[in-house]
Amino acid sequence: RGMAVKKEKIPVTTRNGKAEIPERLKDLDVKENFAVLATDDAGLPYTSLISYALTPDVKTAIFATPKGTRKYRNILNSSQVALLIDNRSKSKHKLMDTEAITIIGTAKHVRKGKKWDELSKIFLRKHPDLEEFLHAQTTALVAIQITECVHVSHFQTRSVWNYR
Repeated sequence: RGMAVKKEKIPVTTRNGKAEIPERLKDLDVKENFAVLATDDAGLPYTSLISYALTPDVKTAIFATPKGTRKYRNILNSSQVALLIDNRSKSKHKLMDTEAITIIGTAKHVRKGKKWDELSKIFLRKHPDLEEFLHAQTTALVAIQITECVHVSHFQTRSVWNYR
């Protein structure tokens, strides 16, 4: 017979955590290329899979999107967004090892200039294959100014970090 697989003990209540959220953000930024962006679509939630990068001070998340997309139109209409970064693909068999951070913040189109140059370098260091896409006339660079992060690990251990 094969070895018995030990079942994970899944907590049934939420606990307050003490995660070092800036460090967890930096770690996930290195390991994860994609995040799920949530925008407000005329009062209804709308999600999009994006390639993202974080600034070294972990105060800003950056992504690029075609200007003709629903997510971009939604951001122009309502700048409040949420961004979910998680490691589910790497811990698919171990629920207790899965962690997720929800970033809450304000998204703004970054116009060409000094700030655009600075943020685009950070983005392209992580996603060099998106250089042509980023420089296209039809692409917008978007920066999310982070106001709050909620980290969930071990299924229901929750830590909150406010930038305000």
